[in-house]
Amino acid sequence: MRRLLLTPIAVALLTLVANRSPLAAQAAASPVAKAEDVRSVDAVVQTLYAVISGPIGQKRDWDRFRSLFAPGARLIPTGRDPAGKPRVLTWTPEDYVTTAGGNLEKNGFFEREINRTSDQFGKVVHLFSTYESRRTVADEKPFARGINSIQLFDDGTRWWIVTVFWEQESAANPIPAKYLKP
Repeated sequence: MRRLLLTPIAVALLTLVANRSPLAAQAAASPVAKAEDVRSVDAVVQTLYAVISGPIGQKRDWDRFRSLFAPGARLIPTGRDPAGKPRVLTWTPEDYVTTAGGNLEKNGFFEREINRTSDQFGKVVHLFSTYESRRTVADEKPFARGINSIQLFDDGTRWWIVTVFWEQESAANPIPAKYLKP
């Protein structure tokens, strides 16, 4: 008898846990995204570049930045450690704000997409977003270029950034022509 009484309770609890959406929890715990920022892949990518860009001394809208990311989202820069060995760092959106945010505001930073390739399967999209970075809008040449590998998810109501994984171009690793505009 006791087993029969516990089974419906256990089923109900398991159903509650299984149906709890981490995206719903994120929406409740983080800043609410502007509908126009997350209505499409294009809107999310444009907002991502816009929110990190600005002149020297301009505070960025970090709540708007945070609102673009899914729970557990990661930003993953590549580079080299002090010994020159390739490495990756793994940041949360908050880590990005605290690690890179001050530098962007102190030195000025404008990043823009110059080309994009994309693949989609169902609600998952993967982009190679080729970028260039300048300190001011008027800079004749970018100080950096690279590729942001961006993964996004559509939960049926909006798009979420799941991962931004990037590598900066170097003399030893130029951007392939297929990721640049013809």
